[in-house]
Amino acid sequence: MPGPSPGLRRALLGLWAALGLGLFGLSAVSQEPFWADLQPRVAFVERGGSLWLNCSTNCPRPERGGLETSLRRNGTQRGLRWLARQLVDIREPETQPVCFFRCARRTLQARGLIRTFQRPDRVELMPLPPWQPVGENFTLSCRVPGAGPRASLTLTLLRGAQELIRRSFAGEPPRARGAVLTATVLARREDHGANFSCRAELDLRPHGLGLFENSSAPRELRTFSLSPDPPRLAAPRLLEVGSERPVSCTLDGLFPASEARVYLALGDQNLSPDVTLEGDAFVATATATASAEQEGARQLVCNVTLGGENRETRENVTIYSFPAPLLTLSEPSVSEGQMVTVTCSAGAQALVTLEGVPAAVPGQPAQLQLNATENDDRRSFFCDATLDVDGETLIKNRSAELRVLYAPRLDDSDCPRSWTWPEGPEQTLRCEARGNPEPSVHCARSDGGAVLALGLLGPVTRALSGTYRCKAANDQGEAVKDVTLTVEYAPALDSVGCPERITWLEGTEASLSCVAHGVPPPDVICVRSGELGAVIEGLLRVAREHAGTYRCEATNPRGSAAKNVAVTVEYGPRFEEPSCPSNWTWVEGSGRLFSCEVDGKPQPSVKCVGSGGATEGVLLPLAPPDPSPRAPRIPRVLAPGIYVCNATNRHGSVAKTVVVSAESPPEMDESTCPSHQTWLEGAEASALACAARGRPSPGVRCSREGIPWPEQQRVSREDAGTYHCVATNAHGTDSRTVTVGVEYRPVVAELAASPPGGVRPGGNFTLTCRAEAWPPAQISWRAPPGALNIGLSSNNSTLSVAGAMGSHGGEYECAATNAHGRHARRITVRVAGPWLWVAVGGAAGGAALLAAGAGLAFYVQSTACKKGEYNVQEAESSGEAVCLNGAGGGAGGAAGAEGGPEAQLTSA
Repeated sequence: MPGPSPGLRRALLGLWAALGLGLFGLSAVSQEPFWADLQPRVAFVERGGSLWLNCSTNCPRPERGGLETSLRRNGTQRGLRWLARQLVDIREPETQPVCFFRCARRTLQARGLIRTFQRPDRVELMPLPPWQPVGENFTLSCRVPGAGPRASLTLTLLRGAQELIRRSFAGEPPRARGAVLTATVLARREDHGANFSCRAELDLRPHGLGLFENSSAPRELRTFSLSPDPPRLAAPRLLEVGSERPVSCTLDGLFPASEARVYLALGDQNLSPDVTLEGDAFVATATATASAEQEGARQLVCNVTLGGENRETRENVTIYSFPAPLLTLSEPSVSEGQMVTVTCSAGAQALVTLEGVPAAVPGQPAQLQLNATENDDRRSFFCDATLDVDGETLIKNRSAELRVLYAPRLDDSDCPRSWTWPEGPEQTLRCEARGNPEPSVHCARSDGGAVLALGLLGPVTRALSGTYRCKAANDQGEAVKDVTLTVEYAPALDSVGCPERITWLEGTEASLSCVAHGVPPPDVICVRSGELGAVIEGLLRVAREHAGTYRCEATNPRGSAAKNVAVTVEYGPRFEEPSCPSNWTWVEGSGRLFSCEVDGKPQPSVKCVGSGGATEGVLLPLAPPDPSPRAPRIPRVLAPGIYVCNATNRHGSVAKTVVVSAESPPEMDESTCPSHQTWLEGAEASALACAARGRPSPGVRCSREGIPWPEQQRVSREDAGTYHCVATNAHGTDSRTVTVGVEYRPVVAELAASPPGGVRPGGNFTLTCRAEAWPPAQISWRAPPGALNIGLSSNNSTLSVAGAMGSHGGEYECAATNAHGRHARRITVRVAGPWLWVAVGGAAGGAALLAAGAGLAFYVQSTACKKGEYNVQEAESSGEAVCLNGAGGGAGGAAGAEGGPEAQLTSA
């Protein structure tokens, strides 16, 4: 059998304690009445849970006892005066178990109360209507089955997070379970899409339990508003088979308009409309297409559905078939003199009219016949058809054109035989012919030359002059006619007969002749500009002086023309020394190239190539004759040597030898003249280490702030500063700024004590050491042997002692050290005061004093060394520190501590 639960154990312990107290009480007060007890007296248990009940009595020897209850039991444990029982699966809302014992012929009873509670595990919000009209009430109902006790239950209906109604069921009977909360709510537009829910709260905190909450699943409300008016239809009353017409359906007062569904149909044809929303209205548009199967009266239906309600509108549409009339010609194109039959016909119900004459009855055709002549060409015939549909008369018509074919005619009025026009004004050349098909007219010279652009407005040019044969033709025949066109025009000097530029070669024979064009033929005379009466005629032996501008003038009755002719005389290349020197020096960095200009026409091309040694095959860059953005790149290095320059044009070539040398301006940089230099004071004076590159070799001069270099034997620290060095040769200068630093050995410039007078035992003193050096010196100290508790500043420039003793008296040395040497100064410190050790007395006292001093010295020494109050590196290097090797407290130190006559601080 399993042991009792922890709760039972606590109950049994309490029982035993109570029994013990009871026995003690019985022994003390034998007249106390007997009783029965039930624990717990009142209990709250979750429905379906279990509970241990403890039934006990103070009767010393109860005859019997028990626990009466209708609840299921799982186990029982007994003692002489107690009974414990576990109750399981407790489901009754409220039960009252009874504990009883039989004692001294009396029945002792204790009655308890067990109540169950059930959490609100199921919170149900009743379904909402699928659609709720705006402005009408709907019901919210929340149900929480089995939860209780109801008196501790609170239900809340919510719209989103907003509480609509909250109800507490306080005061309900303890046995009451479950709850229902119902509310009536007015539907609004803003409630569309809102979530409604119910929250249940079971508050058992007054009974020592917690607050149990649960909420229902939210339910979405869909509200709507639908206008009572039917939708408005816009559609044609008549619709022809095979045609397409737009239809539309409109309805206002919809909410939400996007949820509305529209059905638009013509007869049994669904039109699949496109819906456009505008606030609370919609417009559904579609295209209605009529087919032959739908001919007759049909209904156009627009049905709008929203929220389970619908609005509908129907209108009648008549679908009819009315083909256009058929107009036919027996021959659409006939030759002149042929007979033509014209027929007009339409559908069975249509009445046709041809050229204003109606048919006898609807459904019959109308006809006419004619003998085709030239005047009937392009004649139009008209056919009308009428049809009555649903009280409306519909009209359709058709037209046709007759083409009569005949041969071309060329009349003098439309195509004159001769024209004479001056050149220049725009004219329209016309030579027209009648005929069908439209004749093509072509006017061309008999020799196959120029062709006239007939019918186009254009300038009259000399090229049009001549006799033309005009031919008009179509497939019915042709007509031929000769016409003559004469164009008179003033003289013209063109580039072919009189070119603007003429080139002659020096030493050859040539003549200047200009041919002018004009009607009638013009006369031409050429005169050299600036020479009156000097007419150029016949052959000339060409010389350079013949180059120049000539004025040629042509004259006829229609006017005159003049033209300038430029004559150029060309000749082979030739070198001139000034423009292409035989010796040339290139200066590096000058930006100048070798200039070699050659006389010749046309301008010769020049190319200079190395002819030997390091320049073999090297191309010498040349300066262009005129500044140009495409000038050759200036080289950084140019090889000196011998170059051969060749000048060439189409009339020959010539060569010349050029000797090229190279020089450069001065150049100084960090490698030849360092910008920072260091001297040592006292060293032998010498010039700055500055040199320059260049050809010819540059001279270098250095000065300090404009003062020439001083003549001196040794370097002093006053020589430090900024120097300006200038390198010069024939091609320019270069300069550098040099900063000179002077370093020097250290010197202890000051060693002083504070206070300057004597120091008494227990007093304080400070030694200050200042050194001059570059680079800055390191300061180190040497103290008297046995001097303890010495403090140094961070840079060792100050030594301080607090609580001076006799061991601090003696000579102190300050040393300054840098890379160039060491310098030291000394100062003597004397410590004096009363005779402090007489009272100690005797050798024993002295020995004790020595022992105490030795211990104190060891402590001070170890402390000072550990604190690092000496510059250890400098002390070790000098070999004069007293604290580095553990020494410093000994007999000498003790002797110094004995004191002496008062003295002063002295330095050396």
